[in-house]
This record gives sequence, structure tokens and C-alpha cells, in this order.
Amino acid sequence: MEALLTSSIPSKTLSLPFPIQAPYLRPLPAIHSVSIRERTSTTRRRAGRVHRIPLVRASASSSSTETVTAVSEIPAKMKAWVYDDYGAADLLRLDEGISVPEVKEDQVLIKVVAAALNPVDYKRRQGKFKATDSPLPTVPGYDVTGVVVKVGSQVKNLKVGDEVYGDINEKALENPKQFGSLAEYTSVEEKLLALKPKNIDFVQAAGLPLAIETANEGLERSGFSAGKSILVLGGAGGVGSLVIQLAKHVFGASRVAATASTGKLDLLKSLGADLAIDYTKENFEELPEKFDVVYDTVGQCEKAVKAVKEAGSVVVLTGAVTPPGFRFVVTSDGAVLSKLNTFIEDGKIKPVVDPKGAFPFSKLVEAFTYLETGRATGKVVIHPIP
Repeated sequence: MEALLTSSIPSKTLSLPFPIQAPYLRPLPAIHSVSIRERTSTTRRRAGRVHRIPLVRASASSSSTETVTAVSEIPAKMKAWVYDDYGAADLLRLDEGISVPEVKEDQVLIKVVAAALNPVDYKRRQGKFKATDSPLPTVPGYDVTGVVVKVGSQVKNLKVGDEVYGDINEKALENPKQFGSLAEYTSVEEKLLALKPKNIDFVQAAGLPLAIETANEGLERSGFSAGKSILVLGGAGGVGSLVIQLAKHVFGASRVAATASTGKLDLLKSLGADLAIDYTKENFEELPEKFDVVYDTVGQCEKAVKAVKEAGSVVVLTGAVTPPGFRFVVTSDGAVLSKLNTFIEDGKIKPVVDPKGAFPFSKLVEAFTYLETGRATGKVVIHPIP
């Protein structure tokens, strides 16, 4: 599925200093050329009218098992995962007759190649945000990466054939899209997307948008800047692993500490942590060292406030908030992703994909069940998508 580039690119994947059965950071396959053609002579009759449909062909050869499916024309129906009521993961069902979303003037239609799961996905499915949710039935999914196959009339920068990634919901909890990314196609506002970084594959890219935007916005809201120290609770998780890297390599932290279980301490150090704390053996709140910012991704704010300096900040993503802790709802923004692409392509920020590897589209229920255990390392990704 790697495309656009005509020569192989050296892997930017981080080499971990400990043996693992499957890589936390996926090795980058060689990237080969992709050919994309548009043909306006292809037509379709619909509702008594003939519509011209662009013909997009994408081809890639690689040692990777990934391939981009050629799109000869945009179908009327697609495969998508759906839930009709709120509840457990076993309510999800695969529906092969979902209508392909319409494209508004400011949107593009994406042929989805990979998608990633986030805690907000299952909390939404459990009905925790039903007061501000879109109507049921719902096709879940926030994170997406894929290929643009159609553009709205007001789209200015993206074009058919572009490889893009992004979080499809501008505000995670405010009327999120009824038709999400866990489908063959999804429609997204151009302003929420960025071009996929050239040096990573679709699986790696899928796991970045919501997590890296959350990590970045939390650091900005906390007033974090060069020379400050930070403690990251849950440093091996999807957001936590990116907070470590952003704080160290983008914001210029003087010292980064992070917590994880025993088997993940080397991962924390590999990502840039100066101090890796084993939460199974140490109580971080009892350490004499205090931090300018504590970034709590696991819901331990009551303890986190004991580890922050006076006049410091505590960023809280889940659980009860104790002052001076604060919570925020992330804003999806393609411009932020575009800014951070530079650091990704320079190898300063590296996606962390769970060592189980990507779950196939058919195994979505199993993927959600695994995510909900709270034991995932980095991101849980769904790929390939038909």
C-alpha cells in the first residue's frame, strides 16, 4: 500500500533494545511507485441521471503483504461494521449493504486502507456520550488512513489519489459522524486531514491522528515548553507513548519520566524517557522529585496532583479530576498533523503499534475486546480493510 514514492526509503522504525515476538514499531517495507489515472468516460445511471465516475487505479509492489485495492468506480454500497444499540462489543455486526457516504462541498471521500481503535470508540458504543451522539445505527471509528477517491467542489488542496490520514471527527464528543472509519469508505472534511507521512506505512499512520493530536493539545494547554519536566502516566499507551516523544523531541523537555509495567520499561526509554517507573513496584506520587506537568492518561489524578510542582499542571484524559487537574476534549485539525509530519518524517516521532500486529477487518470484535482489557501497547489497528 505504500505509494507516491518511486524509490525505497530507509526505515525510520525505532530499534528496541530488548527482544520481542512481534515489533512494537513496524518495520518499514520498501516503497514503490503507484500509478493513478482518472477516466471521466466511465458513467453510471442513478435516479434517472448519468453520473461521470472517476476511475482510479492504484498499484504497488512490495515485500509487504499490504496492497491497495484498485477502485474502478465508487460503488453505491459498502461493507461496514455497525451497532444498532448501545452496549458491549458483541453488538457489532458486519453489514455489506451500507450506503457509501455522500460527499459535501468541503469533504473528500476516502477509500479506507487502515483504521485504528481508541477508548472513545468503545465508550461511545457503551452509551457514555449518548446525549451528544449522532443517531443510531452507528458505523464506529475516528482514526483513518487511505486514498482520496472523490473531492467536493470546495476542496482546495487535496486531490484524487492523495494518501491521507486524520481523525474524522472535529470534536470527539459533539455529534460525531454517524458513518465512521470502520468501513470501506468514509467522507471527511478536508480541514481534518493531512497527507500521510512519506516514511511510514498505512498501518503506522492509522494509529497516529487522534492520539498524537490529543498528546499535542494537552501539552499546549498545560503550557509545557522547553526546559520543563514532565511525568507521563501510562507511557506505553497510545497517547502516552506520543506524549513522551513530543515532550522530548518537539517541545524540548529537560526531563521526561513515565510509568508502565515491568515488561514495558525499556520501551519507555527507547521513546525518550529519562526515568522509567515500574508502577507495579513503585508509587510515583511518593518520589521526592516533582514535575512541571503530569500527563495522566490512565485516570489517577488524585495521585498525579501529588507529583506536580506548585503552580504546575495536571492533564487528565479519564477519571475524576482533582485540582489543579484539568480535562479537555481534543480538536481534530489537519494543520496540526501537517506540522507534526516534519518530525515524523525526520524520525523524531515514531508510531507505536501493538505487538499483536494489525487485526483484520473481520476480527473487529476481537480487537475491541483486546483494547478494552487496557493491556494494549501503543495502538490497536484494523487492517486490511476490503
